[in-house]
Amino acid sequence: MIEDGPAVRVGDPGPRRVHLLFSEPTRPFGDDPTLDFLVNARGQWVRIETLVRTWNGDGLDTFLFSLAEDFRGWEGARAWRSLERDLTISAEHRPGGYVHLTWGIHDRPPSEEWHFETTTVHEAGEEIRNLAAELHTFLTSTVE
Repeated sequence: MIEDGPAVRVGDPGPRRVHLLFSEPTRPFGDDPTLDFLVNARGQWVRIETLVRTWNGDGLDTFLFSLAEDFRGWEGARAWRSLERDLTISAEHRPGGYVHLTWGIHDRPPSEEWHFETTTVHEAGEEIRNLAAELHTFLTSTVE
């Protein structure tokens, strides 16, 4: 967590690498299940921010927990997307016990003028489980 409120960092913040920062979870319509949060992609050559709209998180944490449970691997890619497709994830299990998560950040409909992707690499099992737990806490600790 980051000091200014609930936040989750994904990836290494090295000088040439791109990392993601999830922050500012809010419920824009009060008790409605709509949950918005910001996603920032930051790196030496990129700085992108978009608002992601979900329906109670769209099962992002559950998707990541399922990857952790299948730490021995799976065939092909598994996919997740947010309610309005402004955030997508493609997960592939690679030899050596690593999971490659390709994060897609998309311009909001109807314009959809741009699309950005970056890949983070995680050890299968416990590292993915920890990420899922951090995102679960993030998604359930909204600030009004």
